[in-house]
This record gives sequence, C-alpha cells and structure tokens, in this order.
Amino acid sequence: MDIFATLQEEKGRLSQSENRIADILLNDFEFAVNASIIELASKADVSPPTVTRFCRRLGCDSFSDFKVQLARTAYIGMRYLKPEPKSRETGDVAQDIITKSQNALFLLHRSLDLAAIEQAVERIASAEMIYAFGSGGNSSMIAGELQNRLFRFGLRITSSSDHSMQLMMTAAARPTDVLIGSSFSGRNAELVRAFTLARELKVPTIALTQSGSPVATAASITVPVDLPEGNNIYRPTSTRIAYLALLDILSSLVAYRVQPQATATLRRIKQQLVTHRDGDDRQLLGD
Repeated sequence: MDIFATLQEEKGRLSQSENRIADILLNDFEFAVNASIIELASKADVSPPTVTRFCRRLGCDSFSDFKVQLARTAYIGMRYLKPEPKSRETGDVAQDIITKSQNALFLLHRSLDLAAIEQAVERIASAEMIYAFGSGGNSSMIAGELQNRLFRFGLRITSSSDHSMQLMMTAAARPTDVLIGSSFSGRNAELVRAFTLARELKVPTIALTQSGSPVATAASITVPVDLPEGNNIYRPTSTRIAYLALLDILSSLVAYRVQPQATATLRRIKQQLVTHRDGDDRQLLGD
C-alpha cells in the first residue's frame, strides 16, 4: 500500500478535521510516523476516533496498521515525500545539470581502477564474440552503446536488454567469448544469474557496476563505478555520464589493442558514409 497515493486520491473527499490530519502527514511526516494516536489527535485538534476513521479511510485496519504503512513509506525514502522544487529558473537548472555532470566525471577519474580496466580491455580485444547485457533505462542504454562503440573496430558484438535472451546467449557462449554486464545498482538478479552460468561454462565476464554488489561478486572482472547520488528526484542521474565516459575509455583502449583491424574497419565505414550521406570527410564518424 502506498499511503500517500491513497491520500492524494481521497484528498477531495476528506472532512475538515481529516484534512488537518492529512496536512500533518504531508508537512510534518517525522512527527506523524513517531506520534501516538493521542499525540496526533491533539496536534490536529481532533478526537482519537477521528484519527481512527481517517486511518480506515486510507485503507488501514487500525491506527497500528496505519503506523506500519507510514514506516514503510519512510523506508522508501524521505526525499520522495519532500522533493526539491518542481520548477526553477532555466539558468539554474542548466547550471545544476552541467555541474553535477562535471562532478561525476571528476569523481570517476579520481576513483578509476586502472588495473581492472586493463584486464577488461585485454578480454574484450581478444574475444571472438562479445555479449553486452543491460536492463532498465540506463543499463540497457549502456549495453547498446557498447555495441555502437565496438562494432566499428571490426569486433563481433551483440547487445541485449531482455533477461531471457541474455540467459540463452550466455548458454550459447564459449570460453573464447566475453560477457559485459552493466548494472548501476549492482542488484540485477537476472544479470547475476547469467554471470553465474557463465562462470560454470568458463566464459569470462566483466561487470560495470558498484563495487561489492551482487553483480560485482558474480563477475570475473569488475570495473567499479561508485558515485554518490543527490536528493533531486527530478534530475536524471549524472552517474550515467560517468558510465559513458568509462565506455569511451574502454573502447579507445580496445581500439589501440586492435589498431590495424580497427583502422581498416573505420576507413570502410567512413568511405560508405562519405559516398552515400556526407559527400566529404568533415562529419562525425558514423554518429
């Protein structure tokens, strides 16, 4: 039960007394989650039976059940109960986004595990087939971007954001292949399952994820990305900027490892783009 979603639905049907209780929940959540029925009734200037009726209106069996639901709401995160302002000046928003992106890149640079990156690059550059896995909005984007970056160097790569397909691809993989999995949280149970199967099949795996997480534990090689998140629930996570930078580092190093092959493939790609799209060599390469 999401008690605040229910409260929003019932808001227009609440009595004046019930609205005073609702205002306490919305404006002084910490008091409400710790208050007794007597204390909540006193603060709202209503009787305890009114508080009980209010709880039942929200779908709770009793005041005790109401307190349990409030505690669960607190567990989800206070930042969703008191989010930052929904609107700001355009210049402020632009500065906030760019500053957070810069900070993410700075923190990533300072914390890079160069030894893990070198191990991952060697695995990728020598693999007969590369499987890039990621699920969800950000990690699926990272998997697709891995394919976008590496195919142009003449490497055989495919990406998948489907859990069942990932498991089947893992079962079909060989020890000469490599699996690369992205998980921002490190708690993608299906990716852990694929990595565990890969280990049984002696297929090397690379995780781009939080260090010490289940995904990291299941992988052969972990390239950690451990960045703090802010409290603004409306701003896209700047961690994905760090992941993209990490992909550029990995792909550039891979290109240097397979430079003759990469150069030849890039030239063939560019030749087709110049012939059929650009007319000259001044445009971006394939993007």
